[in-house]
Amino acid sequence: MASTSSKPVLEDEVDYEGLPTGTSLGINMLAGAMAGISEHAVMFPVDSIKTRMQVFTAAPGGSTYSGVANAFSRISSTEGLRALWRGVASVIMGAGPAHAVHFGAYEFVKELAGGNKPGHQPIATAIAGAAATTANDALMNPFDVIKQRMQIHNSQFRSVFTCARTVYKNEGLAAFYVSYPTTITMTIPFTAVQFTVYEYFKEVLNPSGVYSPLTHVASGAAAGAVAAAVTTPLDVAKTLLQTRGTSADSEIRHARGMGDAFRIIWKRNGIKGFSRGLTPRVLTHMPSNALSWLSYEFFKVFIKERSL
Repeated sequence: MASTSSKPVLEDEVDYEGLPTGTSLGINMLAGAMAGISEHAVMFPVDSIKTRMQVFTAAPGGSTYSGVANAFSRISSTEGLRALWRGVASVIMGAGPAHAVHFGAYEFVKELAGGNKPGHQPIATAIAGAAATTANDALMNPFDVIKQRMQIHNSQFRSVFTCARTVYKNEGLAAFYVSYPTTITMTIPFTAVQFTVYEYFKEVLNPSGVYSPLTHVASGAAAGAVAAAVTTPLDVAKTLLQTRGTSADSEIRHARGMGDAFRIIWKRNGIKGFSRGLTPRVLTHMPSNALSWLSYEFFKVFIKERSL
């Protein structure tokens, strides 16, 4: 009896790790959508703190907050905890379809590039990650602009639709994509590093390929931390461009792209300016990436089983 009961378990474990090559694109996309919503919603307050710390004030050189704890204390005491969730609706609206495309494109290109062959395939994984993020950001960028306009201190916006309408009326359609080249420049290396580190740690921590949620959590957290730290300078530039329309500073308001953003950051804060928000960015991406990968792998199995 013992040997009979153990065999189906082994077959289930092998079938789980075989899902990337055998699962339909629709299942990967739906799993990605659920993972994206989970990831962004849970870590949104820390992301709000990161945005606040990255925004340049009119006064030369100063961030409004000295650190994550200081930001949390000041925002919660003066504006209430609800302020840390302002803009979350925009993320939820955009994260579902954007992450569906993200994970769907990743699995599709990974298969085409040979990333599902035995062993670690870093080049194929990096190519798949870059393709995934290009498609993801095309959908997500306008929602991210709205999110950051609502996150900043003294934001006049309380509704996603009001914010979108006002930005479009005052600044035109270009305002939603002025940061897109910077975003792509940031997220292609971010995603390439993230997927490569994730696949590496998954292979190292779980060489047998059995179903292991702890492996997805640990690998996702490590991948998120490394990718977030490496790309923080570009994220600071992206935030400057996406919030330029709310700034009282004429130079920031007229920034037209990544080059202008870098020049302003260097002029105002030197090399330190490019690390603004590093700690909350890493703190956001470690658990959010862990949750994203855990959710993705779980929903992939869950949807797969329900579709049989």
